[in-house]
Amino acid sequence: MKWITVLVIWLAASNVLAQFGQQVGDTKGAVHLDAQQEKRALQSLLKLAEKLLVSAVDAMPADTFGFAPTDGEFKGVRTFGQTVRHLSATSHILAAAALGEEPLTDAGDEVGPETVRTKTEILNYLSASFAHLSKAIDAIGQTNVPVNPSPISSLKRRGGSLSIGSGVVVPCSGPMDRLSSTFG
Repeated sequence: MKWITVLVIWLAASNVLAQFGQQVGDTKGAVHLDAQQEKRALQSLLKLAEKLLVSAVDAMPADTFGFAPTDGEFKGVRTFGQTVRHLSATSHILAAAALGEEPLTDAGDEVGPETVRTKTEILNYLSASFAHLSKAIDAIGQTNVPVNPSPISSLKRRGGSLSIGSGVVVPCSGPMDRLSSTFG
């Protein structure tokens, strides 16, 4: 239950941040963060997300990582472990894109490596994805680090710094109406 709460909070927060970012981008005379302010804000958000997600995943018993509902509208959804792998793989893909790197070959089509199956392996993969995101955030403002646009978000290069265009995009699989009708 705790991981569901964290996931819902994470998705809701990302939606609010995306909407806020869009409003700020549309407002004349808005104060823009410089690269260092942007870097500190994103690092703080990343550390909070890492703390919440890693602790929620760690709290799940190992035997529940293969759980997925099988009835009704949720038939065919990812298991808990696959969902965490997906989040981690997508984070690796976004970080690699921001750093101008090739994505990890085992990230697959945002599904993550099939060899990562146990709770310990999944936690290690999740932690590595947060480290990769942290490296990308550390590159903000560095003119010697090539920053490429992300294949799945609105990251832009602006004067040698990485900026977020219309907000933070958090990877999410499945229809949002399903989530909101379940948790709303």
